[in-house]
Amino acid sequence: MLLNLHVKNFALIDEADLDFREGLNVLTGETGAGKSILIDSVNAALGGRVRSDVIRKGADFAYIELVFSVDGEEKKEALRRMDISTEYDCILISRKIMPSRSIHKINDESVTSAKVRKVTELLLDIHGQHEHQSLLHKQKHLEILDQFASGENAGLRQQVADLYREYREQQEKLASYDVDQEFRRREMDFLAYEIGEIEEAGIRDGEREELEEVCRKYGHAKQLTEMLGRILTELGDSENEGAEEAVSRASRDLHEAAGLDPALAGYCEPLETAADLLRTTHRELVDYLEDLSYDPEELRQMEQRLDLIHRLEAKYGTGTEAIALALEERKEKYLEWEEYEERKAATEKALKTCEERLGAASEALSACRRAASEGLAASIRQGLIDLNFLHVEFEIHMEKLPEFTRQGVDSVEFMISTNPGESVRPLGQVASGGELSRIMLAIKAVLSDKDRIPTLIFDEIDTGISGRTAQKVSEKLRVIARDHQVICITHLPQIAAMADYHFCIEKSSVGDKTSTNVRQLDEREQIAELARLLGGAEITKTVYQNAAEMKELARKAKGRNR
Repeated sequence: MLLNLHVKNFALIDEADLDFREGLNVLTGETGAGKSILIDSVNAALGGRVRSDVIRKGADFAYIELVFSVDGEEKKEALRRMDISTEYDCILISRKIMPSRSIHKINDESVTSAKVRKVTELLLDIHGQHEHQSLLHKQKHLEILDQFASGENAGLRQQVADLYREYREQQEKLASYDVDQEFRRREMDFLAYEIGEIEEAGIRDGEREELEEVCRKYGHAKQLTEMLGRILTELGDSENEGAEEAVSRASRDLHEAAGLDPALAGYCEPLETAADLLRTTHRELVDYLEDLSYDPEELRQMEQRLDLIHRLEAKYGTGTEAIALALEERKEKYLEWEEYEERKAATEKALKTCEERLGAASEALSACRRAASEGLAASIRQGLIDLNFLHVEFEIHMEKLPEFTRQGVDSVEFMISTNPGESVRPLGQVASGGELSRIMLAIKAVLSDKDRIPTLIFDEIDTGISGRTAQKVSEKLRVIARDHQVICITHLPQIAAMADYHFCIEKSSVGDKTSTNVRQLDEREQIAELARLLGGAEITKTVYQNAAEMKELARKAKGRNR
């Protein structure tokens, strides 16, 4: 049940806070006061699309918050499976709308709009003022029938959907075998060439890195030889005295000088260390220069090998793992072409088996739907009678589709006759806008009893009706409200009179600022609002008395049906 709706900075609403209760909650107000803005705000909180201009002028953001109570262990378990805590028997859903983004939260935890919609499907059903137009589409009829039969056919529908997916996969796989022998031969020749190319190369792990290092070294061999020759000459060689000999001689002289003046002894060790470093460096550079010699032919072969590796990596992927994977893929593909006929035959067999299973599951689903359609048609027919369709016939026609679909093989269409003596015809050819609205109300009543959705919201369900029919609609809403929380926006006094809790939506202007405000009415204010709905511009004493009488009659009617 929806306990509270809090709206801030949404369209014309500065701030509104509504506490809803069990039974029939009615909202009324002048045309243009912003009645539907509240429903828009609820839709927004539940993940509906909104534009950034819904943010009230002068505000930085809009904010909507819904608080739901959660009853029943089955519903709580369904929420827990979606990682929604029900520890306190309620959940809080909110949305903050900013110019560039929105933030959805459930119990103060950020979630996606898709998750919000999935969660609220268990808690609330909104019937907007244009939703009844969906009854003109046959696909909606199948959806309604499946929703009515969900307890019986949910498993079958999932089975059909899974089998249909497998069926389509097998069809696509079989289609891939529709090639001629010449194409198959060319593919096998090309794959054989690539397999041979990779296997013949026989690249080992780390080989490219090793070759790159060696080629880089020997590629600079001439330049390195010249530079090291100069360095060794500067350090000293057999023909020239260099830095090594000069530092060694200086070290010997410093030791001799330290014998004359001990104050110089502290300098001996660093100079001796420098001499040792120069000798070691000289020796290691000589060794390096000796190793720098190479065979030009061997270098050429290494460069060719490196070029081969680079070419294969460019073709099949960088690294030995990528090339090995490419090899396995081509071997597998070659095997598929080699076993083409056998695999094609196996796919044909698998497709036939899947088609048989899908056909059986679809037939079982159709049988379940046909059985459910009788109960649904009878329930809707009775609901229409309750809504002042005096001579109504309502049937559900099912036809078999020529091909499988994800929903099975059924085409479902609602058929109706609203006049005695006339045969039933497709709903879209018969019903007017007002009749469609009442038909949807009858369907909602049937489905709400089936699914036990705790809260139903109706936005101007009374469009296009008046008089006796309006009274019948109010009675149907009253009946639904016995087992559900109903929130209804209306402009008809017959419906408003039935309210257990009545809210008035008003628009006011102060200077250049317009605001929509919502307040709950007490008994006296409810009668005054009914009088406004009855009397229009001028509310006379007689109109007021009629409003009081209408409220009293509604109270008695509710008492008789409790």
